[in-house]
Amino acid sequence: MSEARNQSLDLYIALSRASEWVNAHGDRDIRKHGLNRTEFGVLELLYHKGSQAIQQIGSKVLMSSGNITYVVDKLVKKEFVIRNTSTEDRRLIFAEITEKGKQFIEDVFPKHAEVIESAVAGLTDEEKKLASQLLKKLGRYAQEGFK
Repeated sequence: MSEARNQSLDLYIALSRASEWVNAHGDRDIRKHGLNRTEFGVLELLYHKGSQAIQQIGSKVLMSSGNITYVVDKLVKKEFVIRNTSTEDRRLIFAEITEKGKQFIEDVFPKHAEVIESAVAGLTDEEKKLASQLLKKLGRYAQEGFK
């Protein structure tokens, strides 16, 4: 096998393992609060970005629209989210965070951010910045090549 291919495979394995372990830290923290990663991600999106069309949430949290409907249903049952039908187009349904959902994020997110910070503390601030830039570049290239 060529050296370039070996380096690509090594990168893929390292990236996968690092992602798996960092996510494990975040997932364990989120589960303590009765949510999974996707539910937390949707709630966080609605908190930081405001009301979102359910049909478009999936692309923002990397899930299919069918799964997003299920996730929103679970968040509605927990009274963290409500659904609103668009006044301009009744086919559009928006998810909106409730006061209870806002309070949950405000209570939980600071500690969650500390958990993530601790999970990635194996890199210096400068290394984190560089890794973030390189991974964004890699992600954009992989996304373009997927179309």
